[in-house]
Amino acid sequence: MAIIIELDVMLAKRKMTVTELSEKVGITMANLSILKTGKAKAIRFSTLEAICKALDCQPGDILLYEEDTNDEA
Repeated sequence: MAIIIELDVMLAKRKMTVTELSEKVGITMANLSILKTGKAKAIRFSTLEAICKALDCQPGDILLYEEDTNDEA
């Protein structure tokens, strides 16, 4: 299973920098960077809600599911 984070796409669509988002959401640049690069293992609903509010988007605009073709069932 692969969850793809498209935070940078939404930032570009909203013409917002990571710094601006960090200030609006109240999380560190380091944590946003971890999320943006797809290295995060989890995200709190409250954080996701704050990001969606700041970017005026839905969670599905940021998080995508892509089936892992390397998975052996």
